[in-house]
Amino acid sequence: MFEKFCDILCNDKKFITVEINPPHGASIDGIIENIRKYNLHEKVTGFSCTDNPLAKLKMSGVLSAIKVQQTFNKPVIATMSMRDKNKLSLQSTLLGANDFDLRCILALTGDPAKFSDQPEVKGVLERDSTLLLSIIYHLNNGVDYSNKALKPAPKPIYPFAVTNATAKDMRNLQKRMVKKLNYGARAIITQPVYDLENAKELLALFEEAKEISVRETAKEAHLVLGQFPIVRARTANFIDDKVPGISVPKGIIDEMNLAAMDGEEKEQEVGFALSKRIFDDIMSEHGKVHLMTHNRFDLCSELIG
Repeated sequence: MFEKFCDILCNDKKFITVEINPPHGASIDGIIENIRKYNLHEKVTGFSCTDNPLAKLKMSGVLSAIKVQQTFNKPVIATMSMRDKNKLSLQSTLLGANDFDLRCILALTGDPAKFSDQPEVKGVLERDSTLLLSIIYHLNNGVDYSNKALKPAPKPIYPFAVTNATAKDMRNLQKRMVKKLNYGARAIITQPVYDLENAKELLALFEEAKEISVRETAKEAHLVLGQFPIVRARTANFIDDKVPGISVPKGIIDEMNLAAMDGEEKEQEVGFALSKRIFDDIMSEHGKVHLMTHNRFDLCSELIG
């Protein structure tokens, strides 16, 4: 399953994954039924599951990923945050997930614990996401982080990483790409992109980063462009003002603000048209997209068509 998934990522022109946010509750069945309702599992290459984003309590991302993967027989990328786990817990989770054939892992440093909705939460941050990438590198060589042999050795794990879409100095962003490639990342997913020129710049920087990287696996690594469809003006303004590493073009913000003046229906109509145009442009240019919609699977389905 994962070999085919990575083969599509490396060789196919069309690679689409959709992010799933597990529930604040004890079952993901409702989300699974919603995916099935829109037949989304037939339209995508795979899914991903988040890991307590913004440090808000959700069902386990790894366990959610296992259930989604077994339900749809589609590969799922499980996000693992450094915020909540030390290297002992990280390795233990990876080994257990491996036995369930969950083998694509998205390494994140994680949002700070101070944002949590749980009282007096403390982060367990031993290092940034490169520690998890390094752990996966060890496991893929049949040893744990202390270089002790694992019996049996795990099946191959495919590490993913993330990058911002914009920065004041894009060369600094490229340096972070190189660092993650050097730690063994097989693919890097960007924050949402809203401009084709931004997408082209990221792709060019990534190709250069692959050449700079000292890791042989970097030569076959790929960039996946993030997409977060905007159908509300306030969302466009919030993302542009408050979310680091993402820039929404002024033209889109102006169009959305004007549309909002004519009512919610017009606002959503214009927002979807803009999102569809961006999605189609990026799919034509690159073909590798990661959709983030806060579980708006109806929106995902419409965009993909």
